[in-house]
Amino acid sequence: MKTRELTLIPAMLLAIVLSPAALADGITFTGTVAASQTHEVYAPIGGTVEAVAAEAGQTVKAGDALVQLSTTKVYAEEDGTVTGVFGEPGDSAETVSQKYGAVMYLEGESVYSVAASTDNAYNSTATKFVHVGEPVYIECYSDGSHTGSGVITAIEGTDYTVRVTSGEFLIGETVNIYRGESAVSTSRIGRGTLNRTSPTAVTGSGSIASVAVENGDSVKKGDLLFETLDGSFDGLYMSGSAIAAGVGGTVSQLNAQQGSPVQKGDVVAVIYPESAMRIEAQVAEGNLSSIAVGDPVSIELVWNQDEEVTYEGTISMISAIADEAQGGSEGDSGVTYTVYVDFTPDENTRYGMSAVVTTLDAAEAEEVSEDAQAD
Repeated sequence: MKTRELTLIPAMLLAIVLSPAALADGITFTGTVAASQTHEVYAPIGGTVEAVAAEAGQTVKAGDALVQLSTTKVYAEEDGTVTGVFGEPGDSAETVSQKYGAVMYLEGESVYSVAASTDNAYNSTATKFVHVGEPVYIECYSDGSHTGSGVITAIEGTDYTVRVTSGEFLIGETVNIYRGESAVSTSRIGRGTLNRTSPTAVTGSGSIASVAVENGDSVKKGDLLFETLDGSFDGLYMSGSAIAAGVGGTVSQLNAQQGSPVQKGDVVAVIYPESAMRIEAQVAEGNLSSIAVGDPVSIELVWNQDEEVTYEGTISMISAIADEAQGGSEGDSGVTYTVYVDFTPDENTRYGMSAVVTTLDAAEAEEVSEDAQAD
Protein backbone atom coordinates (compact mmCIF):
# COMPACT_ATOMS: atom_id res chain seq x y z
CA MET A 1 0.00 0.00 0.00
CA LYS A 2 1.26 3.50 -0.85
CA THR A 3 0.20 6.83 0.59
CA ARG A 4 0.17 10.04 -1.34
CA GLU A 5 -1.77 13.29 -1.62
CA LEU A 6 -4.60 13.34 -4.20
CA THR A 7 -6.57 16.22 -5.67
CA LEU A 8 -10.03 16.03 -4.07
CA ILE A 9 -12.82 15.24 -6.54
CA PRO A 10 -16.00 17.29 -6.00
CA ALA A 11 -18.78 15.17 -4.49
CA MET A 12 -21.10 15.77 -7.43
CA LEU A 13 -18.55 14.26 -9.80
CA LEU A 14 -18.21 11.07 -7.71
CA ALA A 15 -21.85 10.23 -8.40
CA ILE A 16 -21.28 9.97 -12.14
CA VAL A 17 -18.64 8.49 -14.42
CA LEU A 18 -16.35 11.08 -15.93
CA SER A 19 -15.61 11.16 -19.64
CA PRO A 20 -12.05 10.49 -20.90
CA ALA A 21 -11.64 14.20 -21.55
CA ALA A 22 -12.40 15.13 -17.95
CA LEU A 23 -9.01 14.00 -16.68
CA ALA A 24 -5.97 14.03 -18.87
CA ASP A 25 -4.24 11.29 -16.92
CA GLY A 26 -7.10 8.74 -16.90
CA ILE A 27 -10.73 8.18 -16.07
CA THR A 28 -12.32 7.93 -12.65
CA PHE A 29 -15.24 5.76 -11.60
CA THR A 30 -16.82 4.87 -8.27
CA GLY A 31 -17.65 1.57 -6.63
CA THR A 32 -17.63 -0.34 -3.36
CA VAL A 33 -15.57 -2.99 -1.60
CA ALA A 34 -17.31 -6.31 -2.26
CA ALA A 35 -16.64 -10.02 -1.96
CA SER A 36 -15.27 -12.00 -4.87
CA GLN A 37 -16.65 -15.18 -3.31
CA THR A 38 -18.81 -16.30 -0.41
CA HIS A 39 -18.60 -19.21 1.98
CA GLU A 40 -21.86 -20.81 3.09
CA VAL A 41 -22.03 -22.54 6.47
CA TYR A 42 -24.42 -25.51 6.48
CA ALA A 43 -25.95 -27.21 9.51
CA PRO A 44 -24.32 -30.67 9.72
CA ILE A 45 -27.28 -31.99 11.71
CA GLY A 46 -30.68 -30.86 12.92
CA GLY A 47 -31.61 -29.39 16.27
CA THR A 48 -32.84 -26.35 18.13
CA VAL A 49 -30.69 -23.24 18.41
CA GLU A 50 -29.61 -22.87 22.02
CA ALA A 51 -27.43 -19.78 21.53
CA VAL A 52 -26.21 -17.52 18.72
CA ALA A 53 -22.52 -16.70 19.13
CA ALA A 54 -22.04 -14.21 16.27
CA GLU A 55 -23.88 -11.55 14.30
CA ALA A 56 -23.86 -10.07 10.82
CA GLY A 57 -20.87 -7.78 10.28
CA GLN A 58 -18.70 -9.57 12.83
CA THR A 59 -15.20 -10.73 11.90
CA VAL A 60 -14.62 -14.39 12.75
CA LYS A 61 -11.80 -16.90 12.50
CA ALA A 62 -12.01 -20.39 11.03
CA GLY A 63 -13.38 -22.69 13.72
CA ASP A 64 -15.18 -19.97 15.69
CA ALA A 65 -18.63 -21.06 16.88
CA LEU A 66 -21.49 -19.27 15.15
CA VAL A 67 -24.45 -21.21 16.54
CA GLN A 68 -24.78 -23.61 19.46
CA LEU A 69 -27.41 -26.34 19.13
CA SER A 70 -29.34 -27.60 22.11
CA THR A 71 -28.66 -31.28 22.78
CA THR A 72 -30.85 -33.92 24.40
CA LYS A 73 -29.08 -34.92 27.60
CA VAL A 74 -29.33 -38.43 29.07
CA TYR A 75 -28.74 -38.71 32.83
CA ALA A 76 -28.12 -41.58 35.24
CA GLU A 77 -31.38 -42.70 36.84
CA GLU A 78 -29.65 -44.24 39.85
CA ASP A 79 -26.31 -44.47 41.61
CA GLY A 80 -24.06 -47.11 40.15
CA THR A 81 -21.19 -48.04 37.88
CA VAL A 82 -21.06 -47.47 34.12
CA THR A 83 -20.40 -50.65 32.16
CA GLY A 84 -20.36 -51.51 28.48
CA VAL A 85 -20.05 -48.08 26.82
CA PHE A 86 -20.80 -49.03 23.21
CA GLY A 87 -21.78 -45.63 21.75
CA GLU A 88 -19.25 -43.11 20.49
CA PRO A 89 -19.64 -39.51 19.29
CA GLY A 90 -21.08 -39.55 15.77
CA ASP A 91 -22.87 -42.89 16.19
CA SER A 92 -26.60 -43.31 15.79
CA ALA A 93 -27.97 -44.03 19.26
CA GLU A 94 -30.73 -46.19 17.77
CA THR A 95 -28.31 -48.28 15.70
CA VAL A 96 -26.01 -48.88 18.67
CA SER A 97 -28.98 -49.87 20.84
CA GLN A 98 -30.24 -52.30 18.22
CA LYS A 99 -26.82 -53.93 18.03
CA TYR A 100 -25.85 -54.01 21.71
CA GLY A 101 -29.14 -53.50 23.50
CA ALA A 102 -28.15 -50.05 24.76
CA VAL A 103 -25.76 -47.15 24.23
CA MET A 104 -24.29 -48.10 27.62
CA TYR A 105 -25.27 -49.97 30.76
CA LEU A 106 -25.47 -48.93 34.39
CA GLU A 107 -24.99 -51.39 37.23
CA GLY A 108 -26.87 -50.14 40.27
CA GLU A 109 -25.56 -50.40 43.80
CA SER A 110 -27.95 -53.31 44.31
CA VAL A 111 -26.55 -56.26 42.38
CA TYR A 112 -28.91 -58.97 43.68
CA SER A 113 -32.63 -59.64 43.41
CA VAL A 114 -34.87 -62.42 44.68
CA ALA A 115 -37.63 -64.11 42.69
CA ALA A 116 -39.88 -65.06 45.62
CA SER A 117 -43.31 -66.52 46.36
CA THR A 118 -45.67 -66.54 49.34
CA ASP A 119 -46.18 -70.29 48.90
CA ASN A 120 -43.70 -70.97 51.73
CA ALA A 121 -44.80 -68.12 53.94
CA TYR A 122 -45.89 -68.69 57.53
CA ASN A 123 -49.49 -69.83 57.39
CA SER A 124 -51.39 -66.69 58.26
CA THR A 125 -53.41 -64.11 56.38
CA ALA A 126 -50.92 -61.34 57.18
CA THR A 127 -47.84 -63.23 55.96
CA LYS A 128 -49.55 -64.33 52.77
CA PHE A 129 -50.26 -60.74 51.79
CA VAL A 130 -47.21 -58.58 50.87
CA HIS A 131 -46.88 -55.00 49.63
CA VAL A 132 -44.73 -53.14 47.08
CA GLY A 133 -42.17 -50.98 48.88
CA GLU A 134 -42.23 -53.15 52.00
CA PRO A 135 -38.78 -53.60 53.64
CA VAL A 136 -37.74 -57.19 54.31
CA TYR A 137 -35.03 -59.25 56.03
CA ILE A 138 -33.28 -61.95 53.99
CA GLU A 139 -31.50 -65.08 55.24
CA CYS A 140 -30.06 -68.01 53.30
CA TYR A 141 -32.14 -71.17 53.71
CA SER A 142 -29.25 -73.62 54.16
CA ASP A 143 -27.57 -72.39 57.34
CA GLY A 144 -28.47 -68.72 57.85
CA SER A 145 -24.85 -67.61 57.34
CA HIS A 146 -25.76 -65.10 54.62
CA THR A 147 -28.07 -62.32 55.68
CA GLY A 148 -29.16 -58.96 54.38
CA SER A 149 -32.06 -56.64 53.70
CA GLY A 150 -34.14 -55.58 50.75
CA VAL A 151 -37.37 -54.08 49.49
CA ILE A 152 -40.28 -55.56 47.54
CA THR A 153 -40.37 -53.95 44.08
CA ALA A 154 -43.04 -55.93 42.17
CA ILE A 155 -45.95 -58.30 42.86
CA GLU A 156 -47.89 -60.59 40.55
CA GLY A 157 -50.32 -62.96 42.25
CA THR A 158 -48.42 -64.96 44.85
CA ASP A 159 -45.08 -64.15 43.19
CA TYR A 160 -43.05 -61.06 43.99
CA THR A 161 -39.59 -59.57 43.46
CA VAL A 162 -37.21 -58.29 46.13
CA ARG A 163 -34.35 -55.90 45.36
CA VAL A 164 -31.50 -56.68 47.76
CA THR A 165 -30.10 -53.50 49.29
CA SER A 166 -27.48 -54.96 51.62
CA GLY A 167 -25.69 -58.20 52.40
CA GLU A 168 -23.52 -60.75 50.59
CA PHE A 169 -25.04 -63.83 48.99
CA LEU A 170 -24.29 -66.59 46.52
CA ILE A 171 -26.07 -66.36 43.20
CA GLY A 172 -28.59 -69.18 42.92
CA GLU A 173 -28.95 -69.92 46.62
CA THR A 174 -32.37 -70.23 48.24
CA VAL A 175 -33.31 -67.60 50.81
CA ASN A 176 -36.13 -67.07 53.29
CA ILE A 177 -37.76 -63.67 53.38
CA TYR A 178 -39.11 -62.14 56.60
CA ARG A 179 -41.18 -59.08 57.39
CA GLY A 180 -39.18 -56.94 59.77
CA GLU A 181 -35.51 -56.88 60.73
CA SER A 182 -34.94 -60.43 61.95
CA ALA A 183 -35.63 -64.07 61.11
CA VAL A 184 -38.74 -64.76 63.12
CA SER A 185 -40.68 -67.75 61.75
CA THR A 186 -44.05 -66.16 62.31
CA SER A 187 -42.99 -63.19 60.14
CA ARG A 188 -41.75 -65.32 57.25
CA ILE A 189 -43.51 -64.03 54.08
CA GLY A 190 -41.99 -66.40 51.58
CA ARG A 191 -39.02 -68.08 50.02
CA GLY A 192 -37.16 -67.56 46.76
CA THR A 193 -34.03 -67.86 44.65
CA LEU A 194 -31.36 -65.16 44.68
CA ASN A 195 -30.24 -63.93 41.26
CA ARG A 196 -27.92 -61.32 39.79
CA THR A 197 -29.71 -58.04 38.98
CA SER A 198 -29.47 -57.19 35.28
CA PRO A 199 -27.67 -53.89 34.51
CA THR A 200 -29.92 -51.04 33.40
CA ALA A 201 -29.87 -50.46 29.66
CA VAL A 202 -29.39 -46.76 28.85
CA THR A 203 -30.69 -45.83 25.39
CA GLY A 204 -31.29 -42.63 23.41
CA SER A 205 -32.42 -41.27 20.05
CA GLY A 206 -30.64 -39.29 17.34
CA SER A 207 -26.88 -39.05 16.93
CA ILE A 208 -24.47 -39.09 19.84
CA ALA A 209 -22.82 -35.67 20.15
CA SER A 210 -20.72 -36.39 23.24
CA VAL A 211 -20.15 -39.06 25.86
CA ALA A 212 -19.47 -37.84 29.40
CA VAL A 213 -18.44 -41.14 31.04
CA GLU A 214 -16.13 -44.10 30.52
CA ASN A 215 -16.47 -47.77 31.30
CA GLY A 216 -16.03 -48.33 35.03
CA ASP A 217 -16.93 -44.80 36.12
CA SER A 218 -18.97 -44.44 39.30
CA VAL A 219 -21.92 -42.07 38.89
CA LYS A 220 -24.63 -40.58 41.05
CA LYS A 221 -28.28 -40.28 40.15
CA GLY A 222 -28.64 -37.25 37.87
CA ASP A 223 -25.08 -37.32 36.50
CA LEU A 224 -24.78 -36.67 32.74
CA LEU A 225 -24.08 -39.80 30.69
CA PHE A 226 -24.24 -38.62 27.05
CA GLU A 227 -25.85 -36.06 24.73
CA THR A 228 -27.58 -36.47 21.37
CA LEU A 229 -28.74 -34.32 18.45
CA ASP A 230 -31.57 -34.88 15.98
CA GLY A 231 -30.82 -36.72 12.74
CA SER A 232 -27.50 -38.20 11.67
CA PHE A 233 -24.01 -36.88 10.99
CA ASP A 234 -22.55 -37.36 7.51
CA GLY A 235 -20.37 -40.46 7.50
CA LEU A 236 -21.01 -40.76 11.25
CA TYR A 237 -18.40 -38.02 11.68
CA MET A 238 -19.26 -36.06 14.80
CA SER A 239 -18.79 -32.32 14.33
CA GLY A 240 -20.13 -31.37 17.75
CA SER A 241 -23.13 -29.37 18.89
CA ALA A 242 -21.63 -26.07 17.70
CA ILE A 243 -21.89 -24.93 14.07
CA ALA A 244 -18.57 -23.27 13.32
CA ALA A 245 -17.15 -20.97 10.66
CA GLY A 246 -15.26 -22.90 7.99
CA VAL A 247 -13.13 -19.90 7.00
CA GLY A 248 -12.02 -16.64 8.52
CA GLY A 249 -13.77 -13.51 7.33
CA THR A 250 -16.79 -11.30 7.85
CA VAL A 251 -20.24 -12.71 8.62
CA SER A 252 -22.56 -11.42 5.90
CA GLN A 253 -25.73 -13.27 6.96
CA LEU A 254 -26.73 -15.21 10.05
CA ASN A 255 -29.92 -17.20 9.52
CA ALA A 256 -30.51 -18.52 13.03
CA GLN A 257 -32.29 -17.30 16.12
CA GLN A 258 -32.29 -18.63 19.66
CA GLY A 259 -35.02 -21.22 20.07
CA SER A 260 -35.59 -21.70 16.35
CA PRO A 261 -35.32 -25.14 14.70
CA VAL A 262 -32.50 -25.98 12.29
CA GLN A 263 -32.65 -28.77 9.76
CA LYS A 264 -29.64 -30.64 8.46
CA GLY A 265 -28.35 -28.86 5.35
CA ASP A 266 -29.81 -25.45 6.20
CA VAL A 267 -27.58 -22.46 5.38
CA VAL A 268 -26.96 -21.11 8.85
CA ALA A 269 -24.57 -18.33 7.82
CA VAL A 270 -22.83 -16.72 4.87
CA ILE A 271 -19.24 -15.50 5.29
CA TYR A 272 -17.19 -13.19 3.11
CA PRO A 273 -13.69 -14.73 3.32
CA GLU A 274 -10.97 -12.38 4.54
CA SER A 275 -8.96 -12.88 1.35
CA ALA A 276 -11.88 -12.25 -1.04
CA MET A 277 -12.06 -8.44 -1.08
CA ARG A 278 -12.20 -6.61 -4.39
CA ILE A 279 -13.70 -3.44 -5.82
CA GLU A 280 -16.91 -3.58 -7.85
CA ALA A 281 -17.36 -0.35 -9.79
CA GLN A 282 -19.59 0.92 -12.62
CA VAL A 283 -18.13 2.37 -15.83
CA ALA A 284 -20.13 4.26 -18.41
CA GLU A 285 -20.63 2.60 -21.77
CA GLY A 286 -18.69 5.40 -23.48
CA ASN A 287 -15.58 4.73 -21.36
CA LEU A 288 -15.24 1.01 -22.08
CA SER A 289 -12.79 1.66 -24.89
CA SER A 290 -10.49 3.45 -22.42
CA ILE A 291 -9.99 0.50 -20.05
CA ALA A 292 -8.89 -3.09 -20.38
CA VAL A 293 -8.30 -6.13 -18.18
CA GLY A 294 -4.84 -5.88 -16.68
CA ASP A 295 -4.80 -2.06 -16.51
CA PRO A 296 -3.24 -0.73 -13.30
CA VAL A 297 -5.41 1.64 -11.26
CA SER A 298 -5.23 3.79 -8.16
CA ILE A 299 -7.90 3.22 -5.49
CA GLU A 300 -8.97 5.69 -2.84
CA LEU A 301 -10.96 4.41 0.17
CA VAL A 302 -12.18 7.28 2.30
CA TRP A 303 -11.91 5.59 5.70
CA ASN A 304 -9.94 8.41 7.34
CA GLN A 305 -10.88 11.94 6.40
CA ASP A 306 -7.66 13.31 7.90
CA GLU A 307 -5.55 11.28 5.50
CA GLU A 308 -6.05 10.32 1.90
CA VAL A 309 -4.82 6.74 1.43
CA THR A 310 -4.47 5.10 -1.96
CA TYR A 311 -4.11 1.46 -2.88
CA GLU A 312 -2.68 -0.05 -6.03
CA GLY A 313 -5.01 -2.30 -7.99
CA THR A 314 -5.53 -4.06 -11.29
CA ILE A 315 -8.65 -4.43 -13.43
CA SER A 316 -9.34 -8.17 -13.32
CA MET A 317 -12.63 -8.39 -15.24
CA ILE A 318 -15.13 -6.28 -17.15
CA SER A 319 -18.69 -7.57 -17.21
CA ALA A 320 -20.04 -8.46 -20.66
CA ILE A 321 -23.59 -7.70 -19.49
CA ALA A 322 -24.80 -4.14 -18.97
CA ASP A 323 -26.17 -3.06 -15.61
CA GLU A 324 -29.74 -1.88 -15.41
CA ALA A 325 -29.89 1.44 -17.28
CA GLN A 326 -30.11 4.59 -15.21
CA GLY A 327 -31.47 7.79 -16.75
CA GLY A 328 -28.39 9.50 -18.20
CA SER A 329 -27.74 13.14 -19.04
CA GLU A 330 -27.71 14.58 -22.55
CA GLY A 331 -25.23 12.63 -24.63
CA ASP A 332 -25.05 9.91 -21.98
CA SER A 333 -27.05 6.68 -22.47
CA GLY A 334 -27.01 5.95 -18.74
CA VAL A 335 -25.83 2.39 -19.48
CA THR A 336 -22.98 1.18 -17.27
CA TYR A 337 -20.94 -1.99 -16.94
CA THR A 338 -19.47 -3.51 -13.79
CA VAL A 339 -15.70 -3.49 -13.55
CA TYR A 340 -13.90 -5.71 -11.02
CA VAL A 341 -10.64 -4.51 -9.51
CA ASP A 342 -8.27 -6.67 -7.50
CA PHE A 343 -6.22 -5.05 -4.75
CA THR A 344 -4.56 -5.86 -1.44
CA PRO A 345 -6.70 -4.70 1.50
CA ASP A 346 -5.37 -3.90 4.97
CA GLU A 347 -6.77 -3.80 8.48
CA ASN A 348 -8.65 -0.59 7.70
CA THR A 349 -10.59 -2.04 4.77
CA ARG A 350 -14.23 -2.97 5.30
CA TYR A 351 -16.85 -4.52 3.06
CA GLY A 352 -19.19 -1.91 1.62
CA MET A 353 -16.69 0.96 1.75
CA SER A 354 -16.99 3.50 -1.06
CA ALA A 355 -14.11 3.46 -3.49
CA VAL A 356 -12.86 5.94 -6.11
CA VAL A 357 -10.90 4.18 -8.86
CA THR A 358 -8.65 6.10 -11.25
CA THR A 359 -6.89 4.60 -14.24
CA LEU A 360 -3.20 5.43 -14.57
CA ASP A 361 -1.50 7.02 -17.57
CA ALA A 362 1.59 5.43 -19.06
CA ALA A 363 4.02 7.36 -16.88
CA GLU A 364 2.17 6.52 -13.65
CA ALA A 365 1.86 2.87 -14.66
CA GLU A 366 5.59 2.70 -15.30
CA GLU A 367 6.26 4.31 -11.91
CA VAL A 368 4.00 1.76 -10.18
CA SER A 369 5.80 -1.08 -11.96
CA GLU A 370 9.21 0.24 -10.92
CA ASP A 371 8.06 0.64 -7.32
CA ALA A 372 6.74 -2.92 -7.30
CA GLN A 373 10.01 -4.26 -8.64
CA ALA A 374 11.95 -2.24 -6.05
CA ASP A 375 9.81 -3.70 -3.25
